[in-house]
Amino acid sequence: MTTTHTTTGATTTGATTTAARTTARTRVASLARAELTLLVRNKAALTYALLLPGSLTLSMTTFTGDIDLDKAGLDLPTLVLPGSIGLALVLAVYMNLVGVYVVRREELVLKRLRAGELTDPEILAGAALPALLMGLVQCVLMVAAVGPALDAPMPKAPLLAVLGVVAGLALMATLAAATAAFTKTAESAQLTPMPVMLVSMMASGLFVPLDIMPDRVAAVCEWAPLTPVIDLVRAGWTGGMGAGEALKALATAAAWTALAGWTVRRRFPWEPRR
Repeated sequence: MTTTHTTTGATTTGATTTAARTTARTRVASLARAELTLLVRNKAALTYALLLPGSLTLSMTTFTGDIDLDKAGLDLPTLVLPGSIGLALVLAVYMNLVGVYVVRREELVLKRLRAGELTDPEILAGAALPALLMGLVQCVLMVAAVGPALDAPMPKAPLLAVLGVVAGLALMATLAAATAAFTKTAESAQLTPMPVMLVSMMASGLFVPLDIMPDRVAAVCEWAPLTPVIDLVRAGWTGGMGAGEALKALATAAAWTALAGWTVRRRFPWEPRR
């Protein structure tokens, strides 16, 4: 009798846990579908997120002609291709998602969602999923378009590139929520992401390799939020990263993500800021 009772209790507990997880996934998926519908309807934001990374990549390709790539141990494809992926992460995920969080908060959408069954992490995750999906699609498009255009070689360590993209998606989404915590209005959402965007473009090795910078400047830039992501993605094509370096890059990206997540938990306002 005791054995039968224990087994039945365990089965019931397992079924309850599975049902709870399924319900959570369903709630997040429903919110994500609603956000995706709004994103598709917003032609300006969709065009901006999809076309701007490619346009900037094209313009930056001409700029890289003056860089001594041999000193950095790179060539044009291994410089530009990871840089284009980094741009997709910043523009399609980070910049876009800051506006989503702020606008939904100003419209009291987040406040109403909190009154239902959705938990705070589920609300943030559901709102972020369309931007994350768009960022992932954009990364794939960059590889498919920029790679053949520059005659890029096949990745030597594709797992590192995948890890870099996954880490970048998580980092950009969390940084977006943290930035939204300090953004008062939808209008200011166009300005508050600029520091992270500029630091990412100038100090993360997107199109200016850290190896050609002065040693002290490069040492500081190594700790920029997007630098470990770009290092991992670039190492995916060059294969020039050992296990220790890969773990250090992942740990740095995880530390920035954790810091941004802590900021969100402590500072994110769910009602309009006055």
